[in-house]
Amino acid sequence: MSGIDRRDFLKLAGAGGAGAGAGFVIRESIKHPVEHLVPYSTPPEEFSPGIATWYNTVCSVCSSGCGISVRTREGRAKKIEGNPAHPVSQGSLCAHGQAGLQVLYNPDRLTGPMARTAGNEDLLPITWEEGTSQLAARLSALRESGQGDSICFLTEGVDGHLAALYERFMAQLGSSRLVHYDFTRPRTLYSAIEKLFGESQLPYYDLGNADYVVSFGADYLSTWISPVQHSLGFGNSRKGVNGVRGRFVQIEPRMSVSGASADEWFAANPGTEGMIALAIANYIVNEGGYQGDDRDAWVLALQPYSPASVSQETGLSSETILRIAESFAGSQSSLAIGGGSAGNHTNGVATLVAVNALNYLVGNLGNEGGLVLNPEPAVGAGASTLQATYTDMIELAEAARNGSIQVLILSGTNPVFNLPDVAGFREAIEQIPLVVSLSSFVDETSSLASLVLPSHTYLESWGDSFPEPGVGFSIGAISQPVVSPLFNTRATGDIILGLAQKSGLSATFPWSDMEEYLKEGWQEIYARGNAGDGTEGFESFWNDVVRAGVWGETVRGSVPVSLSEGVIESIGVASPEFSGSSANYPFILHPYISNTLDDGRGANLPWMQELPDPLTSIVYGSWVELNPQTASDLNLEEGDVVEIESPHGQVTAPVFVYPAIMPNVIGMPIGQGHTDYGRYASGRGTNPIKILSPQLEVETGDLAWAATRVAITPTGRRVEIVKTGGVSRELGREIVQKVSADGANPAAGLSSIPVKVVQS
Repeated sequence: MSGIDRRDFLKLAGAGGAGAGAGFVIRESIKHPVEHLVPYSTPPEEFSPGIATWYNTVCSVCSSGCGISVRTREGRAKKIEGNPAHPVSQGSLCAHGQAGLQVLYNPDRLTGPMARTAGNEDLLPITWEEGTSQLAARLSALRESGQGDSICFLTEGVDGHLAALYERFMAQLGSSRLVHYDFTRPRTLYSAIEKLFGESQLPYYDLGNADYVVSFGADYLSTWISPVQHSLGFGNSRKGVNGVRGRFVQIEPRMSVSGASADEWFAANPGTEGMIALAIANYIVNEGGYQGDDRDAWVLALQPYSPASVSQETGLSSETILRIAESFAGSQSSLAIGGGSAGNHTNGVATLVAVNALNYLVGNLGNEGGLVLNPEPAVGAGASTLQATYTDMIELAEAARNGSIQVLILSGTNPVFNLPDVAGFREAIEQIPLVVSLSSFVDETSSLASLVLPSHTYLESWGDSFPEPGVGFSIGAISQPVVSPLFNTRATGDIILGLAQKSGLSATFPWSDMEEYLKEGWQEIYARGNAGDGTEGFESFWNDVVRAGVWGETVRGSVPVSLSEGVIESIGVASPEFSGSSANYPFILHPYISNTLDDGRGANLPWMQELPDPLTSIVYGSWVELNPQTASDLNLEEGDVVEIESPHGQVTAPVFVYPAIMPNVIGMPIGQGHTDYGRYASGRGTNPIKILSPQLEVETGDLAWAATRVAITPTGRRVEIVKTGGVSRELGREIVQKVSADGANPAAGLSSIPVKVVQS
């Protein structure tokens, strides 16, 4: 389907691969037209039974922005695959993307507008005219009375022209309360990159051309930022770059999917990953050959972080840290990445600054196999500044409680589920006079709405995407409807345009629908490389982009020549802080994003519920992971139901004995525990976010969701955990080769995992 080789995309992001001028990727991707790949704007006049038609569009199940190709027959979507022409997915797709059909055909989708009438608590069907007129009248009244700032629009993290439309809409209403909230957004990584390099975009990590990768907590093959893109890079590195097979090291408290796939996995105390990174940096500047002009400043700043000095606090021996440092400094294309729980402690930003500073010290910035900074997206760059932290959400809740918010419009996001109970967000929303939901499903947050104006799914809507972290150069894609709307719903963009026109804002919103709005916006993108070609040239360009499903400029992002001023002198990682005393709460809770259910948004899809967790094979439930030694000390076995209590609440879950987790840590997947999210999600499992303490990351003010201590109390009950696999023990077969750093056999603790576990 594409004339582009996937390695060409990686080369474009590297130092030697990007040309000086701007060229359009779209021109390459349509060299070989495909007979049935047609834009929705010119659909076939009639369906031919048995003949499949493919439409290229964008997956919106998560924020990665993978390009997809959707197979349709007789007007129904049948299969979703990756779009080979798209540089993020390159023809691949994760399970969440495959499950997009169950978003479209889900039996729990909202099928039309509804409202609660006076004296009736139930939502009853209404017409679109009634619903939009009611909301528009309220918005107009607040705007005309100078109370526009009492209108709040709370949405998931969207980009592109839809994000720009939201900004325009709220500005015209006179409101500054446009809030994007996404629990999985790597806010500490954004802050760390800005602190280091002065850039506000996520970087592109070129795993495919790296030969030695050290990951500090980032589950890049499963849930971190762009797993499909990272998995492709992982595979390319494993095949060998210039004849050298890439090696991967994972450092984290609990083995993730990436840890299980790594050559070496090391267990480190929670929140100390940044100290290990600085100890590696200490070796590089003192013994690893670093000769930069700022070497003396680095030597002074890193003096407290010798491998020996951080060993006891981190849990890794100085010999192990030195061995990793030697390999990192000595490899041709070393790469350090960090995220996950490592970025969600109280010292999260400092930790990720330390991790990414390693890339600077080995000189991989802008090079193949290194860290490449992305240019600003072609559209919607300002949306990143509207992303809310936990502190922002608490302030929003307080504004709702004191009456400063009169109308709340919800779209896609579910903070009642994704915020701890201590935040009191549900109670705050209940104080708002008019809550409106544009979501396609009823979840914990949208269930509080008194007016429901449901949106199409992404497979029925026009839109576009300019994904982060990108691939080192500007890319984008148009999202087109692949089927006609199934129900009496409307595209989110069309709802906003309709509300604007009914609210007296027609002069500033002249577009009839989202497609027209998009086409006008994409004329500016077209002009970047085709100035003066006229309307006829644009129509051809538009149809080509819709067909191919991708647009891009083969121009690299900027390469920093130096670090931000003062960053070396300020570098350092403080010890992590945890809520609760170790005496009363002896264990550190390690919640992690589910490989199958994400942060809970995938729990209403039966395919995702039935997909086994890759490391435990558990389906349809929640569990708490205990190290074998911890389970033995507490006299617990698999299936024993325990109560996990924090200073701010308690939940219950059955025990799963998990060898690859530290004895002072207990793991729990996020994703289950819904009370309102359709038949497949509601009443299943438990939500560990509920009991998190309001510990804050010190620099961003975001929730440090890996910083809660808990206690474990047996309930005396047992359940049978539903799994697709058999036993997770070796049964005498010696599958696992267990060695310590000095070659001696380690004591019992971490075992029964089918990888080579190296203990320090």
